[in-house]
Amino acid sequence: MSETRFATRLNSFASGAHLAWPGQSGKPSVLQMAERAARVQGLTDLDLNYPDHVNDNPAELARKFGDFGLSINGFAMRYYTNPDFKLGAFTHPEEAVRREAINLTKKGIDAAREAGANLMTIWLGQDGFDYAFQADYARLWQHEIDGIREVCQHDPGCLISIEYKPNEPRSYSLLPDAATTLLAIKEVGAGNLGVTLDFAHVLYADEQPAFAAALIARHSRVLGVHLNDGYAKRDDGLMVGAVHSLQTIELLRQIRRDGYDGAIYFDTFPDLTGLDPVRECEVNIKTVRRMLRVVDRLEQDNRLSSAIDRQDALSTLAIVQELMLGADH
Repeated sequence: MSETRFATRLNSFASGAHLAWPGQSGKPSVLQMAERAARVQGLTDLDLNYPDHVNDNPAELARKFGDFGLSINGFAMRYYTNPDFKLGAFTHPEEAVRREAINLTKKGIDAAREAGANLMTIWLGQDGFDYAFQADYARLWQHEIDGIREVCQHDPGCLISIEYKPNEPRSYSLLPDAATTLLAIKEVGAGNLGVTLDFAHVLYADEQPAFAAALIARHSRVLGVHLNDGYAKRDDGLMVGAVHSLQTIELLRQIRRDGYDGAIYFDTFPDLTGLDPVRECEVNIKTVRRMLRVVDRLEQDNRLSSAIDRQDALSTLAIVQELMLGADH
C-alpha cells in the first residue's frame, strides 16, 4: 500500500439531490453524481455498477471521469435486469436464466476492460435459498462453481473478485463467509479469482476482519477492500471507524502486511439519512489516513510484535491504545 488510492460508491452522491440540483426532477445522472464526487478532497477513483451505471461507450465514460480528475477502479455486477434473477443468477433452476446471468457478467467484464479497468466484483446475493427443502444443495453449488469458472475464463487478464455476504436478499447466501468462499475459489481453480472484503458483511458473518483477511491471503488473495462499519446485525453502511475502530486498524495492518495494493473503497450509505456525501467521503478518507498513521507507528513499535508473539492481550491493547490516544501523563 504505497500511495493509497481511495474509491467510493457512486450512488452515495445522489444523497440530498434536491440540495445539489435544485428544481431537478428525477434521479441525478451518472455524470452528475461523478462530477459531485470529484469535489471530494483525496478521492481518486469510483466504482461503477454494471449495467446500471454504464452506457454503450465505457471508454468515453472513463474519459469524462478523467476530465473530472477521477479514475475507474472497477465494475461491480448487479443482477436486477431480469426479474427471474430473484431466484438465482448463476444458480437459477432454469439453464436459460443462468446463461443470461453469465453472459451479462461477460459483457460487464468486456465493458470494464473498455473503460480501462481490470477488476470485476461479483456479489452473488441472489444465489442462495430461503426454505428447507427448497434446493438441491449439491446442484446449487455446482451451478455456482460452473458459473464463476466460466466468467473467470472469459478474460484471464481481468481480476474477478467475490464479495461475500451472509444473507440479503436471500435468507441464506450460498457464499456467506470467508471459509465457504475460499472453498469455492479452490474448486474453481482460476488464477484471476480472489475476494473482496466488505467490513460490514464480515462483521455480521461473525468474523474478525483481520483474521478473515489473513485466511484469504493464505489461500487466495484479497482483491478488494470495502470499508464501512455497523453493529454486526445487518449491512448498516456506517462511516469508517464509527463502531469498530480497533478492528478496522487491525484489518488495515493485516492487508498491508499481506501486500494489498488495491484501492480502499468506501461502501457507506450517506443517502439513507440524507448526509452530505462529499463531506461524508472526506471524513472517511481522513479517518483512514489517520488509521494508517497508527499502523505505521504500530509497525515501528517492537513492543507490539513481542506482545503478539506471547498472545498477551493486556499488553497489546495497552500499546495500541497508547499509540492511538497518546501516553498517559
